[in-house]
Amino acid sequence: MALAAPLRPVARIVRRNIPTLNFITLHYIYFVTTCLVFSAIFWGISTPEKSVGYTDSLFLVVSAMTLAGLNTVNLSTLNTMQQVMLFFLIIIGSAIFVSAFVVLVRKKTFERRFEYIAGLRHYRHDSEKGHIRSASRSRHVTETAARPLDGGIQPEPAVQDTTDVEPEHANATGDVVRSPTRQAYDTDILMSPSSSHETNFAGNHMSDSDELHERPRLANLGLSTPFGPPSEQDRTITYCNDAGHEIKVNQAASSKASTRVPEHITFGPETYFRKEKSELSPSRHSHHRFMSMQGVGARSNASIRRRPTNASGVSVDGNLEIPLESADRHLPFPSAGFVSRNSQFHHLSDKERDELGGCEYRAIQFLSWVVPAYFVLWQLLGCLGIGAYVASNKPSVARENGLNPWWVGSFNAVSAFNNSGMSLLDANMVAFQTSIYMLITMGLLILAGNTCYPVFLRLIVWTMLKLVPKAKQWDDFRETLQFLLEHPRRCYTNMFPSRHTWWLLSSVICLNGIDWAAFEILNLGNEAITSLPAGIEVLDGLFQALAVRSGGFYVVPIPTVRISLQVLYVIMMYISVYPVVITMRNSNIYEERSLGIYDDDPGYERPDRATKPGYFGRLRRTVTERPFEQSRSHFVQQQLRAQLSHDLWVIVIAVFIIMIIEGNNFAQNPATFSVFNVIFETVSGYGCVGISIGLPDQAYSFSGSWHKLSKLILCAVMIRGRHRGLPVAIDKAVLLPGEHLGEAEEEDGQIRLSRTVSRGRVV
Repeated sequence: MALAAPLRPVARIVRRNIPTLNFITLHYIYFVTTCLVFSAIFWGISTPEKSVGYTDSLFLVVSAMTLAGLNTVNLSTLNTMQQVMLFFLIIIGSAIFVSAFVVLVRKKTFERRFEYIAGLRHYRHDSEKGHIRSASRSRHVTETAARPLDGGIQPEPAVQDTTDVEPEHANATGDVVRSPTRQAYDTDILMSPSSSHETNFAGNHMSDSDELHERPRLANLGLSTPFGPPSEQDRTITYCNDAGHEIKVNQAASSKASTRVPEHITFGPETYFRKEKSELSPSRHSHHRFMSMQGVGARSNASIRRRPTNASGVSVDGNLEIPLESADRHLPFPSAGFVSRNSQFHHLSDKERDELGGCEYRAIQFLSWVVPAYFVLWQLLGCLGIGAYVASNKPSVARENGLNPWWVGSFNAVSAFNNSGMSLLDANMVAFQTSIYMLITMGLLILAGNTCYPVFLRLIVWTMLKLVPKAKQWDDFRETLQFLLEHPRRCYTNMFPSRHTWWLLSSVICLNGIDWAAFEILNLGNEAITSLPAGIEVLDGLFQALAVRSGGFYVVPIPTVRISLQVLYVIMMYISVYPVVITMRNSNIYEERSLGIYDDDPGYERPDRATKPGYFGRLRRTVTERPFEQSRSHFVQQQLRAQLSHDLWVIVIAVFIIMIIEGNNFAQNPATFSVFNVIFETVSGYGCVGISIGLPDQAYSFSGSWHKLSKLILCAVMIRGRHRGLPVAIDKAVLLPGEHLGEAEEEDGQIRLSRTVSRGRVV
C-alpha cells in the first residue's frame, strides 16, 4: 500500500482525463480500430507481396474510411481484393451508415425498455394481488377478533399481516436492504445511474413510498404535479419570490368549459428567479481536457445531469407575459404542457411524457427501415445506372487501366454517393468530362449522399404523408409521419424542422452557385477550360462545383485552373461541413446545455450587444408586445467560433510540421512542394474532400510524394476532420432513452423561462 501511494495522484489525473464513453468516443473507437485492423489485412494481401508499404496501406484505408478520397498509390495497380476492401470501407465509413446504426440501436433500446416496464407492471400486479390477499386475511382476523365479547367490549384491531409482500429490512449495521425484486425496480438497467425510477408507457405509476422519495426532486425542477396523470385543475407550475412566497400558475383554463391551456404565463411585480448559494460557484473538480470528447461546440463538462440554473434575480415592473405555446397543438394526444424552441417539451405529466416516448419510438421504428432503404437503393440504382453506362459507352476507358467497366461504374457510384472521391481510374473523372449522363447522375448522387440528404429525407417523409390514404386504419401511421416532420431532431440527427431545412437548402444552392460562377468567370481565357465545347464547359463547371465541397472528384486537372479558383476551393473545402453541422447543432434540443450556457457564464447574462436588443429589437417588442428573446444568431455565432477554433489550430500545426519534414523536397522543388500546395492537400484531407493538386509526373495525390511521417500526420488529420461533422455527445438523437432525459428537458424548460424573464428586463 505504501508503494502505491506515490502513484495515486498520477492515477487520479489519468482517470479524470479519460474521456467518458459516449457517442463521440465510440465513434473514434470504431474508426481507429477498423482502420488499424483493415490496414494490416490490406498490407498483407498485397501482390506482389508487400508491394504496397504499410504506411501507404494505412493511408489508403484511413482515406477510404474517413471518405477523404486521397490516394498515395494509383488504385488501378491494386489487386481486386484490395479494391473490394476500399469499396467496403467507403460504405461502412459513410455518415448515413453510422446514423442508421444509431437509429437501430435506439430502436432496440426502446424495445428493451418496454420489456422492462412490462415486467415491472407484471411485478406490481402480482404485488397488488398479494397485498389484497394479505389484506383479506387481515380483515378476516380483525372481524373475528372484533366480535362482541362478554360485556360488549371490543379489543384493539389486529395488526395487518403483510407476509406476502416483500418488505425492506435492516441488516446488522442498520442499513436498509431492499429485496432483490425491489432493487431491480430501483435500478435503471438501460440508462444512466442518475435515473432513480422508471415510468410506465402503459400509464402505471410509482408506489407511494417512491412517490414520496421522488416528489422533492421534481419540486426542485419547478413542478408541483404529483405522480400519475393529474387533472387539469391540479396542473400547477410553482415559483418562489425572494420572500419565499409561492407563485402558482394553474394550467387549466379559467373557464371549466375550455380545455385549452393559456397562451401566456403572467408574473407579478414581486416575482423573481433565484438560485441556491450552493450553485453560485462551479465544482472545484471541474477541469478542461486537451481534446474534448463532447463534440465540436460543446463544453467539456456538458451533460444532461442536474446542474445549476444560473438564474439571476429579476425585478419586474408590472406584469410580464411570456408566450408559451401549448404542446397540445403539436402532439397526437391531449397535453396540458408546453413546447418551446427546438421541440423541447416541458411541464408534462408522467403519462404525457410516456406517451411522448411512444411517439418517438414509432418515429424511430419508421426511420429504422426508411434510412437503410434510402442508403441501399440510391447506391444500388447508381451502380446499375453508371455501371451500365460505362460498359456500353466508355468500356475502353476502363480497360486501359486493366479494369472491368461494370466494376469501374459501380465503384464510382458508391464513391460519389458517400462523397469519397476515390476512383479506380488514374485520370479520375477527367476521362468522363464529356459524358453528360454520368456527370449528371454522379452529381445527383453527391447531393443525395451528403449535403442534401436531410432535404431529400424530409421530402420523402412529407410526400408519404400527402400520399397516405385518409382512412382510419392509416391514422397511426399518419400521426407518426406528422410527429416526425414537426419534431425530427427528437428522433434523428440528419433530419431537421422545416425552417432549418429551407435554410440548409438555400445555403447549399448559394455555395454551389458561387463555385459554379467562379469556375466559369475565373477561367475566362484559360485554354485548358475554354477549349471544351460551350455546353460541356458549363456542365463540367456545375459538376466541379458539386464535387469540390465534399464529392472529391475532379473533372478537369486542378493545376490547370486559375490560382484564384484554387484559393476559393481551399475555402470551400474548409467550410464544406458547416451548413449541415451548424444546422444540426442549432436544432439540438439540449442546445444551451451543450454550449455550457447554463454554467456560470457572466458573458451570457451581461447586457452588452450579445444580449441587448438593438433598435429593431426594441421596435419589434413594442409592436408585438412580446419580450426580447435571445437571437438565434447568438447561438450560430457561438457554434461558428467553436468550429473555427476547433479546425484552425489542427490545420496550422499539421501544415507547420509537414513543412518541417518536407523541407528538403521544398528546397529541391519549391514549385511543387510549395506551402500553398501543402495547405491545399491538408485542408482537402481535413475536410474529407479528396481533391488534390497532384504531381506533374504521377496520377496519384500530391501526398503520395511525402515522407512516411508526413503521411501519418495527414492520416491523423483525416480522422480528426471526419469527426468534426458529428452531433454533440448530448444530442437527443444519439442518446439512449431514459427518464433522466425527461428530467433534463423539464429543467431546461424552467431555466429557459426564467432567462426569458431576465432578458426581458434588459432594454
